[in-house]
Amino acid sequence: MISVLFVCLGNICRSPAAEGVLRQLVEKVGKKDEFLIQSCGIGDWHLGQLPDERMRHSAESRGVILASRAQKFLREFYESFDYIFAVDHEVLNVLYQHAKTPEQKAKIHLITAYSPSYRNQEVPDPYYSGEGEFELVLDIIEDSCEGFIEYLTQHHKI
Repeated sequence: MISVLFVCLGNICRSPAAEGVLRQLVEKVGKKDEFLIQSCGIGDWHLGQLPDERMRHSAESRGVILASRAQKFLREFYESFDYIFAVDHEVLNVLYQHAKTPEQKAKIHLITAYSPSYRNQEVPDPYYSGEGEFELVLDIIEDSCEGFIEYLTQHHKI
């Protein structure tokens, strides 16, 4: 099983969107049972809440349902997940700072690491922005998740 964790600030916009998009993609290719996919935030401001309504609406317009509840990153996630994707450099740096071993650090990547179109760019935080920013975030996430699936297909034979 391939385990994937997406991490943003509060776990109500970017990381739950990535969780939902990747779930949809692996289901489309018939590999749903081969993945464990979750998301979380580095902060605990929104614990237990559904993703932001604007993000849920934008995702639903693309056929992606976001139903996970916000949770905070826990240190044991370094051991529980194969891939830990940060949405931006701030989150990436926090994850690196708390990682204790080279093996843990090797699991941490920027979410766009496998993106054909947005490689190594940050996913902007749409929380204080308009609807167009939520659409851009989903574009970046979809491209990144599709690139990640392509990488896994080539290197892990999923």
